[in-house]
Amino acid sequence: MIRRVGFDEGLEELKELLLEMGERVERAIEAAMRALQTLDGEAARRVIAEDPGLNRLEERVAELGTRLIATQQPVAKDLRRILVAFRISNDLERMGDLAVDIAKAALRLEGQELIKPLVDLPKMAELVQTMTRESIRSFLHENVDLAYKMARDDDAVDAIYGNVLRELFALRPADAQDSTQAMLLSFVGRYLERIADHATNIGEAVVYLVTNRRPDLNR
Repeated sequence: MIRRVGFDEGLEELKELLLEMGERVERAIEAAMRALQTLDGEAARRVIAEDPGLNRLEERVAELGTRLIATQQPVAKDLRRILVAFRISNDLERMGDLAVDIAKAALRLEGQELIKPLVDLPKMAELVQTMTRESIRSFLHENVDLAYKMARDDDAVDAIYGNVLRELFALRPADAQDSTQAMLLSFVGRYLERIADHATNIGEAVVYLVTNRRPDLNR
């Protein structure tokens, strides 16, 4: 019984760490997109400066999960919970890196004027923030329906990304600076699309945790 209590406490700590990572990623996406919309270099630098904190949380997940496996020797679903926590922390860390990439794009555009108002990119950012939040909630509550929702939301993100590319390709940049800006904005769309893919990966991991089957939601 004492051993099980220790394991349950370790699992709860893992959940808290992943929840904190998810909240940090969500804030980073929002702040990076705001920095891009306003071309606020200082805000972009803050997003970049906060990224090492997310990396440290991933390391704590790895250390705690490894210790639980070594000392508690979990099997079946208990072992899957830890393995899934490893995967989720890795996906969240990559999502944070992609938010940093958006902030770096904002930095590169600092001092310029946007070639077009940003409409679809902020929509994508809002949707991937929601996906980040709901993917973690699906893990915390082992909610398969919410996990499968990631695939539908990912399709919506892909559709908006397609619109972004079509609009940017339709522009006729006035000079080389505008061409570079159009390219950077297309990259931002790609970064957001990849964040959605990682949230969908988390959904897949939750389905595996609950059902012991590996679905393919990223189709």
